[in-house]
Amino acid sequence: MKIIVGLGNPGRKYERTRHNAGFMAVDALANSLGVDIKQEKLHSLLGRVRIGSVEAIVAKPQTYMNESGRAVGAILRDTYATVSDLIVIHDELDLPLGVVRVKVGGGHGGHNGLRSIIEHLGSSDFIRIRVGIGRPSPGMDSADYVLSPFLREELQSASAAVARAAEVVSVIVTEGPQGAMNIVNQQ
Repeated sequence: MKIIVGLGNPGRKYERTRHNAGFMAVDALANSLGVDIKQEKLHSLLGRVRIGSVEAIVAKPQTYMNESGRAVGAILRDTYATVSDLIVIHDELDLPLGVVRVKVGGGHGGHNGLRSIIEHLGSSDFIRIRVGIGRPSPGMDSADYVLSPFLREELQSASAAVARAAEVVSVIVTEGPQGAMNIVNQQ
C-alpha cells in the first residue's frame, strides 16, 4: 500500500495559494481516478484509490502545514505503512514555477511541512514530488509569498505543474522512485 499525501493548509482562505500545491495535486489525482477525498480521519481528509494493481490512500492533512507530521504519522501507524511507502507532494521555492521533480530523502530545506513530517517520523527517507513555485521578488517575505495566490500570468504554468505532479504519482508507483527520477528529472 502507498500513502500519498499532498501538503497544504485547510480552509477557503488558503485554497488557491502556492503553499497548497500539494493539496491541488492530490485533488487532481483523485479526480483523474474518480475518487472523492472526503473521509475525515486521522487529522486528514482521506480517500482510497487504486493505481494499477497498487492500493493507495490519498490524504490532505487538516492540521495546517506546520503540523503535517502529526497527520502523516497517524496515517502510517493506522495503515502499518512504512516511510518507504510514503509519497509527499509539496510546493518548492527552490524550483522555478512549473517545474516538477522527484526526490527521495534529504532535509526539509526550510519547508515547515517537511520539517514536521521528518520530526514526527524520525526519518526523511520518504519520496517527495516537488512542485516548483519559484522565488518571491526581492524584498518580499517568503511566508507572504507562499501564502499568496498564483498571479493570473502564472496560472497556466501552475496548473500544468499540479497536473504533472498528479501524473508523476503513477510513474513512481509503476517505475519505482529511481525509475521516476530518471524519467521526470530529465525533463
